[in-house]
Amino acid sequence: MTWFLSALLGAFFAACTSILAKIGMENVNSNLATALRTAVVLVMAWLIVFATGKHHEIGQITGKSWLFLVLSGIATGLSWICFFYALQIGDASKVVPVDKFSVVITMILAFVILKEPLTLKTVLGGLAITLGTLILAL
Repeated sequence: MTWFLSALLGAFFAACTSILAKIGMENVNSNLATALRTAVVLVMAWLIVFATGKHHEIGQITGKSWLFLVLSGIATGLSWICFFYALQIGDASKVVPVDKFSVVITMILAFVILKEPLTLKTVLGGLAITLGTLILAL
């Protein structure tokens, strides 16, 4: 599978996540909903790790990787908590585009932190996403 197909499937499932969560959170606290969803993701991820035999590689993970994976997990948790609360009190058609503004923030952070190249295409794409986000949010 190519990176593009995998990313496209990820976007599809993320869209499903938002709609299914909005329906499922009716009369459910957003933090509780986040915890339940996280538990399902945790079980599913470990099942895949064991099914593919990758659990033997845990000992090979470096301290630096552990640190950044833990920090990433914290950021994911905070993101999900904020997103689920916004989704609970707002319209999915408005909340999700603002949440996906993370694409532009990621592009900026990739340039600043990861030193990825800043191209005209990247800048124009980021500006288009920003404009689209503003139009949908207002």
